[in-house]
Amino acid sequence: MDKIWLKSYPPYVPATIDPARLRSLKQLLEESCARYPARSAYVYMGMTMSYAQLDALSRAFGAWLQSAGYRKGDRIAIMLPNTPQYPIALFGALRAGLIVVNTNPLYTAPELEHQLTDAGATGIVVLENFAHVLEKALPKTQVKHALVTAVGDYLPFPKSAIVNFVVRRVRKQVAAWHIPVASSFKAAVNAGKKLPLAPVDLGPDDLAFLQYTGGTTGVAKGAMLSHGNVASNVLQAEAWIGESLPKEGTLLTAIPLYHIFALSCNCMVFARLGWRNLLIINPRDLKSLIADMKRYPCNFISGVNTLFNAMLHAPGFDEIDFSGLKVSLGGGMAVQGTVAEKWKQATGNVLSQAWGLTETSPAACINPPTEQFNGSIGVPIPSTEVSIKDDAGKDLPIGQIGEICVRGPQVMKGYWNRPDETAKVMLPDGFLRTGDIGHMDERGFVYIEDRKKDMILVSGFNVYPNEVEAVVAAHPGILEAAAVAQPDEHSGEVVALFVVRKDAALTEKDVVDYSRQSLAGYKVPKHVYFRNELPKSNVGKILRKTLREELRAPIDVTSQ
Repeated sequence: MDKIWLKSYPPYVPATIDPARLRSLKQLLEESCARYPARSAYVYMGMTMSYAQLDALSRAFGAWLQSAGYRKGDRIAIMLPNTPQYPIALFGALRAGLIVVNTNPLYTAPELEHQLTDAGATGIVVLENFAHVLEKALPKTQVKHALVTAVGDYLPFPKSAIVNFVVRRVRKQVAAWHIPVASSFKAAVNAGKKLPLAPVDLGPDDLAFLQYTGGTTGVAKGAMLSHGNVASNVLQAEAWIGESLPKEGTLLTAIPLYHIFALSCNCMVFARLGWRNLLIINPRDLKSLIADMKRYPCNFISGVNTLFNAMLHAPGFDEIDFSGLKVSLGGGMAVQGTVAEKWKQATGNVLSQAWGLTETSPAACINPPTEQFNGSIGVPIPSTEVSIKDDAGKDLPIGQIGEICVRGPQVMKGYWNRPDETAKVMLPDGFLRTGDIGHMDERGFVYIEDRKKDMILVSGFNVYPNEVEAVVAAHPGILEAAAVAQPDEHSGEVVALFVVRKDAALTEKDVVDYSRQSLAGYKVPKHVYFRNELPKSNVGKILRKTLREELRAPIDVTSQ
């Protein structure tokens, strides 16, 4: 393959990386903690955790896991927002050789039950606020330890009287839920301080994560990401950053660490670099977010388009010091040109776009730091090949539109216990079918045209039409339903549901309320349109594409 993108690389970026430099994520953490013990690793609501403290606390949790009977290859779920407990639990589990199953705290009980049972998770770390959901999901799972933690467990309480009050109230609620296997995460860590952490031999082929995704459609599947997959992506990002960032700095982490974007980029890459990570538990609380950004000026900011847009419109944003900001990186969803333009005007910094998938750990393409916003997703990063292929898997010429396919050391091992699904996306030559349609220009920059499948992208999170349709189809008043993406200026896209009623009295509120019982908030239909019939192909398949086109046309799509 003629790797034409190499000519677009900054001069300091190599064409390839040496994966042998970093064999595991355990090695990554232990080397960084030894190299930067006095540096701040995380800052959160007035609490600072040094790399030395992260080393000690994660070591203690890993030791407790081993003492509790967990062994290399066992799966543990982490159901936490951006709190200090997340990196402690994450790195502790990895150091003990466990496979981490990142779990969205906003999951409903059916969604949580599916993930826990599919992964075969035998442990979970959960924030108390979400313990009531776990209680409903537990009976059909293999979980034997549920370690519950509170928002304020690692906060300086004298400065957090209000948080302390909330913690006490939530703990009282948790006590009433009677989760039979529940115990305290903090108590487990404290107990582990007195225990040894037995050495675990971890290499590039050992699994580090079952990172759940629907791929481009269907029920959530666990992408098997090895230590080598994620470590290679860290090395690729490190090589790409090169001279564009200072040796020490602060980054903003407002996107959730359980999402593959923040997990690999914000958590792993910057732990490798020894930076200070500013954790934001709730980015929708713009007042607190802006206050933190004023207090801790950032050198690196990552996020999705909706986050950048929200910050631009937040009171006080113009009072933030952006003089040290070196990189603004958008991923998870398309960065809109208008947002990029306003960001550059407000901060003086280019909002660069990156692209990847859960299945690619995730980075595959990034725009060079010196490149102005161009609407592309960038060029393939070191040791990564991108090929535009037709449906038969044959390479297409430059400029021709086809499916974007990726090959590199960061590509997953496959889907957990789903060889049939793995076979659908992995080509014999090692390329991964991404489901995205696009083209490559003569400089090697890749542009996305459309998605091959019908996935809906809400603020960077995947929503799969089949899942939404399966839930609402169980409503006795619904005959047929089809879920499609509808453009939205705040979320990029939202779920629009077209419904054929069985019960003429059925209302939009009825459908939405019913959906909320089984779907996370971002998956719940934002708009419901009633129709007498849905467009179908000659074999009876509902034509979602026709419905999407209707939403984009200047016609009345109000309920009928």
